[in-house]
Amino acid sequence: MNKIVEAFKYQSACHSGRSELVQQLARIRTVIVDDEPLARRSLSILLERDREIELVGECSSGAEAFATIRSVRPDLVFLDVQMPDHDGFDLLEMLGPDLPPATVFVTAHDQYALRAFESGALDYLLKPFDNARFERALSRAKERLASATSPRKMERIIIKSAGQIFFVRPAEVDWIEAADYYACLHVGPKSYLLRRAMAELEHDLDPEMFCRIHRSTIVNLNRVRSIEVTRDGESEVCLEGGARLRLSRSYRGLLKGRLGIKAGQFGDSH
Repeated sequence: MNKIVEAFKYQSACHSGRSELVQQLARIRTVIVDDEPLARRSLSILLERDREIELVGECSSGAEAFATIRSVRPDLVFLDVQMPDHDGFDLLEMLGPDLPPATVFVTAHDQYALRAFESGALDYLLKPFDNARFERALSRAKERLASATSPRKMERIIIKSAGQIFFVRPAEVDWIEAADYYACLHVGPKSYLLRRAMAELEHDLDPEMFCRIHRSTIVNLNRVRSIEVTRDGESEVCLEGGARLRLSRSYRGLLKGRLGIKAGQFGDSH
């Protein structure tokens, strides 16, 4: 009987160990960025209650956040807007393709909400917020990250306008730009407004066909005719239809990789 009991205890311990290991592997690596110690502490207390969260960094400035995010590669970032050196939007621009899969802005200023969503933010927490509002934001982040583990290619885009429903194949889209709370799809001479965040569209579109070149711009790689350097040293992506779109410095490397441009062939000095 004692041997049976010991065997049961061993199996239970093994099962418990496996469960803890699975939980650790599945935990959401999270970073908090806020220049106010009290705000960081409040967020960390809320996050530490959730066993699915692993807090891997707390940063008090944009520069510190930039180095931390590039180093630890978090899944989720809670980001303040106003900071002493680089604000939250500067940080997203600097990170470029190194952006975490989910970003939630946390701020006491409501005037930045529109810009936050244009930058690809998942949610916008306005201080002071209650626990229920925080939990909704965290649930949205979990849903986003869960869907990211099983990416799918969008076969058609459904657009509702003036009592009509349009179907657009992704291959027909030349480029997409952020437009307030909408995404504007440019399809030849026509354009369509779609109430979806740029980050969600980027996730659903085929990465072999589409590439972000700016925090507010996604292009169809098959429409790219050339990349040109302007007199002021900036770069523009020129499309077959004549559109000229700004190429952010943060996304140059990503675009070159997607287009198969080797080092030294274009713009490495910029």
